Amino acid sequence: MSITKEQKTDVIKEFRQSDADTGSAQVQVAVLSRRISNLTEHLKTHQKDHASRRGLLMLVSRRRRLLNYLSRQEPDVYRDLLSRLSLRK
Repeated sequence: MSITKEQKTDVIKEFRQSDADTGSAQVQVAVLSRRISNLTEHLKTHQKDHASRRGLLMLVSRRRRLLNYLSRQEPDVYRDLLSRLSLRK
């Protein structure tokens, strides 16, 4: 269900802007997207896991808020991130 430490570091390396960047909005959205995809796969086999479904909805709303922030502050970065993560608006 959760992502491993290695998966998280791989995502951070892929989406960071500098060597010390671990918490920018782009990195946070990418990590949340990986967690959301893992939880979605879990819920396909465990339909009655309502606690995980609630957690998934909270992650999706957190990612949406971060994407809204990015679209207001840096529209070019926002569009690039959507295409790299293959998210739809």
